[in-house]
Amino acid sequence: MKNRVVAKEHVLSFILVTSLFALWGFANDITNPLVRAFKDVFQNLTNTQSSLIQFAFYGGYATMAIPAALFIRKFSYKAGILLGLALYAAGALLFIPAAVTMEFIWFPVSLYVLTFGLAFLETTANPYILSMGDEKTATQRLNLAQSFNPIGSLLGMFVASQLILAKLWPAKVRAAELAAHPEYQTTHPDIVNGKIAAAMDAFKEANPHEYLAQQMADVNIIRNPYAILGVVVLIVFFVFLFKKMPDTSNREEHIHPLETVKRLFRTNRWWEGVIAQTFYVAAQITCWTFVIHYAMENVPGMTLKKAQFYNIGAMGLFLIGRFVCTALLKYVSTGKLLMNLAISGGLLILGSIFLQNYIGLLCLVGTSACMALMFPTIYGIALDGLGEDAKLGSAGLVVAIVGGALMPLGMGKIMDMEGVNLGVITLNSVSASFVLPLISFVVVAVFGYRTFKIHHVGDK
Repeated sequence: MKNRVVAKEHVLSFILVTSLFALWGFANDITNPLVRAFKDVFQNLTNTQSSLIQFAFYGGYATMAIPAALFIRKFSYKAGILLGLALYAAGALLFIPAAVTMEFIWFPVSLYVLTFGLAFLETTANPYILSMGDEKTATQRLNLAQSFNPIGSLLGMFVASQLILAKLWPAKVRAAELAAHPEYQTTHPDIVNGKIAAAMDAFKEANPHEYLAQQMADVNIIRNPYAILGVVVLIVFFVFLFKKMPDTSNREEHIHPLETVKRLFRTNRWWEGVIAQTFYVAAQITCWTFVIHYAMENVPGMTLKKAQFYNIGAMGLFLIGRFVCTALLKYVSTGKLLMNLAISGGLLILGSIFLQNYIGLLCLVGTSACMALMFPTIYGIALDGLGEDAKLGSAGLVVAIVGGALMPLGMGKIMDMEGVNLGVITLNSVSASFVLPLISFVVVAVFGYRTFKIHHVGDK
């Protein structure tokens, strides 16, 4: 008899835990556009400074992943989920006092706390899902659960587009300027961006009090979805609090993390998986965060709202790709599929770097279809056969999310520089910055190759 993907007795619990994947997907993708939104609202911010949003968001994962793993190893998966939801809600609700201060720095601090909760949820939910059935179907089970992550992401993107980006005063000014100057539709974006920035600066100097009122209104627009999210997460907290969940872990009274870490580093595919996951997350976060910057720098007549729709399109491809790749894993070697998708993603990034136009934007969007398989598959390969060590091993893979904290800072730094003259072509600074996710795809491709050539995980 064919092994079930989810054990029959765990189906309801599987559904409930799977809902968490959508919940943190929402947080990820309502937050990505804030890098651009805060740069527009607080106009004195550089690209590097506004990238602190991602540094704080994904830095929270790196800070809390190991403590989270030790916590669930000592207590239970359910306890980890409850603490994660409590921290998630607290961070979201901190947006309320952050908005009162009108100081940018408090928003990254709020997100830092919020992602303490997400670190607990991801460190807990991923191995919990793996434990809900036969080991032979563990990777399929995790891919199935992860397939619901982009559903939350799409909702987060939609809320960011309709309830945040479209309502911000700089977006309204940009739309008005584009409507008043039809010639901007065919003018190079650099020139248009400069003229619109000059118009906003002129308004600020002529109407300082009205400008401040607009800025306060924009900060409140950003605050409101997070305040609502905090309440929703509290409701989910109470659902889990009163729901009896299966205990599939083997808790230990005496934990020896150093011994576990030594065993993990003797497992090549685990530490290689951590490296691959670090670069993969870096590629995912930068491609999604800076698609708005790319669109507005390279496509004439682009607005914040329009640019966000391309981000939504990218997530749509990601969602479709996740379900397609989950099905393909039944027939195709895991490592080969991972390698080929990483190579394809790298080629598309090259198109984005060198084309610097609408086709380049479509190439950037297309990378999402290639990335759909990567996170859960790298996760499953790295933890394959680790048994109880998977709890701490899982934490290492969540720490790898630090790639999403560091690479956006690097790209922001490149964006704040001048363009790159290669002789035959000059790359604007935004396009040139995508060399960093290109490197990431190369690393993932190498890991995919080693998976089927050396580690023989997921062979068909």
